[in-house]
Amino acid sequence: MTETAGQTPEAGPNMEVPEDLARCDMVIQHAIEHLRNEKYPPLAVASALLGNSVGILAQIMDKDTVLRILDSAAQSVRSGEVHASVRAQTGQENEKA
Repeated sequence: MTETAGQTPEAGPNMEVPEDLARCDMVIQHAIEHLRNEKYPPLAVASALLGNSVGILAQIMDKDTVLRILDSAAQSVRSGEVHASVRAQTGQENEKA
């Protein structure tokens, strides 16, 4: 996965990403890579990330806002957008899509 400064893979080549977001993305990607290299199960890694992410949101937002964010994420899964994005990033077919 190739990244340029100030861009995350999700943003695409023509969208600028704030520096703090790009830095957070880089740190998280490094942590994920480390955990995968240590052979932690992908489900454990994803569950820990999701749980901690929801916890951070709960600290800074009200319940209804957190639920809207989660509903939006669920809709992206339902529509196939998430799996299509993964395929585009990895160049692989995902049998789970």
